[in-house]
Amino acid sequence: MKDRKIAIIGCGNLGLTIANGLLDDGFDARNLIATRRNTASLSGLQAKGVTVIASNAEAAALADVVVLGVKPYNVEPILKEISASLEIGKHTLVCLATGITLANLASWSGKELPIFRAMPNTAADVNESMTLICESGASAEQRNAMKQLFDKIGSTLYIDENLMEAATILGACGIAYVLRFMRAMIQGGIEVGFDAKTATAIVSQTMKGASELIIQNGAHPESEIDKVTTPKGCTITGLNEMEHAGFSSALIKGIVASYKKIEK
Repeated sequence: MKDRKIAIIGCGNLGLTIANGLLDDGFDARNLIATRRNTASLSGLQAKGVTVIASNAEAAALADVVVLGVKPYNVEPILKEISASLEIGKHTLVCLATGITLANLASWSGKELPIFRAMPNTAADVNESMTLICESGASAEQRNAMKQLFDKIGSTLYIDENLMEAATILGACGIAYVLRFMRAMIQGGIEVGFDAKTATAIVSQTMKGASELIIQNGAHPESEIDKVTTPKGCTITGLNEMEHAGFSSALIKGIVASYKKIEK
């Protein structure tokens, strides 16, 4: 995949995140193409050697992998715009938009191409994305190549297409849920005596450490919680107070509410 040319069509916030993540991982800027109506907004990428142009069709023609980073309502018109530039046997199509099915993409492109839906999150900007992928018409080699591509910006999992909307909620929206939790912890830290900078440093590293305990040990969160909840201790007192206030219930309800919203 490192020698293939990648075009990010409609390089907005998510597209920029992916582009920066690839470049930070050593991807050759000469093999990266980005489009946006206002090309001046991509001057930072251009300064790094990325080809920045306004023409989606031209970008697609130059690339081997076409990544659609546009809003869902723009996917159909842009696919019809670039369809003539897509070649069977050369191009692979990747869509980052929520709610656009593999069948939609195949129909709108008008070509029998390997097609992928991918849902990264904004942690791609620091090469720590959780990206969920499903595909249609791809070979085992192409599946592996796509995983390698998104592994450059974090971790990647293949899932069934019927779980892609749920993946959006848990993986992409999940960044906001975790950050809101962190903000609350920082506010609590300030209330018990820390300045904001110190509280942020403590909470950030604590969150990172908690995640690594689960990732590296393969443990269930509750088993790690048990290690720090001693009888009559301050940890269990705090946890019980949070649960009495509906902490876990509120989080679960928020995730389900977001999922219901995306299903509409």
